[in-house]
Amino acid sequence: MEYVYAALILNETDEEINEDNLTDVLDAAGVDVEESRVKALVAALEDVDIDEAVEEAAAVPAAAGAAGGAAAADEAEEESDVPDTTDEDEDDDEDEDDDAGGEGLGNLFG
Repeated sequence: MEYVYAALILNETDEEINEDNLTDVLDAAGVDVEESRVKALVAALEDVDIDEAVEEAAAVPAAAGAAGGAAAADEAEEESDVPDTTDEDEDDDEDEDDDAGGEGLGNLFG
């Protein structure tokens, strides 16, 4: 992830994203730089408009989350005719686990 952040910093400061600049930013951040990863990232970003990619990435999750989240919750509520008993079942399991754990500790310390 540091490599991508370094590329974003270079882009934001209008510096060229090349191996030397990327390595310099990573070194300054105290990252143990792997040359193969630097080369791969520079090659991958060669034809990418980073500003455009960032704008698209920022817009997609917000739109999908707002539209899909509420609709999915409504659908799940409507489709579920079975009462939700998972909370009760989980509480019972937790109590059993607590009891079993306590017995073991009690036996250890008498």
